[in-house]
Amino acid sequence: MANVQIKKTLNNNVLIGQHANLGEVVLIGKGIGFSRKTGELIDETAVEKLFVLTNEKEQQNYIKLLPFLDNDLLEVIISAIELIKRRTKSKLNEHIHVALTDHLMFAVTRLSKGMELKNPFLIETKTLYPLEFEVAREVVELIESKTGIHLPEGEIGFIALHIHSAVMNKNLSEVNQHSQLVTHLLDLVEEQFKIKIDKESIDYMRLVRHLRFTIERVNRNEKVEEPEKIADLLKEEYPLCYNLSWKLIKVMQQTLKKPVFDAEAVYLTMHLQRLQKKIK
Repeated sequence: MANVQIKKTLNNNVLIGQHANLGEVVLIGKGIGFSRKTGELIDETAVEKLFVLTNEKEQQNYIKLLPFLDNDLLEVIISAIELIKRRTKSKLNEHIHVALTDHLMFAVTRLSKGMELKNPFLIETKTLYPLEFEVAREVVELIESKTGIHLPEGEIGFIALHIHSAVMNKNLSEVNQHSQLVTHLLDLVEEQFKIKIDKESIDYMRLVRHLRFTIERVNRNEKVEEPEKIADLLKEEYPLCYNLSWKLIKVMQQTLKKPVFDAEAVYLTMHLQRLQKKIK
């Protein structure tokens, strides 16, 4: 990262700079704007610790948020994103600065008005993305220790989705679509088996993880080898589970608009059978 020349200080934590290769950038870092002058150069070592927004749309959207943010909250959000980067050991998609700042700003405003937003995907999110959920919990603890604002548990789930989105470089609508698809598939299983699955159980966790990995394999067009003898055996032994697994696969195909390999039905049947065995 080369030197950046300061063009404008927006506040204590955000500057607009001119970068030799990247052109105009927005620099984000705690206290970076403190007593800096226009034209001053920020050296490379300092830049390493900062966040740099290079995408023009992200820059504009981030700058639009600044007037509505108080400095303490902005600083803790910057610290939170540093924490996320450190804990996930990954280069985050820069959209997290706009998305998470915007989300937390609204969450804090809602709380101050006594409005809590319910999170219908909390348990699924916790099961699907255990690392992101853990890091999101640390973010909520950090916010409370620095500002005294206590965010409810549902928020941990929302923040975890933002983290997953930034780490995987996916947009949030895709992450949400996958979470909703998993929920829909689980509803179909409950309907077919006429049960309520215990969401704290290990079987539930295994099934959710299996569905999630199936969705990710389908998205990557990853071929799974079919154990043919097992397929025939399962068809005969567990027709109900086998038919249900095909029903779920058809729903996946329609939602993801991609083909699903036959072998997925075999693995899914085994998971469903394990679940059904526990019910009886």
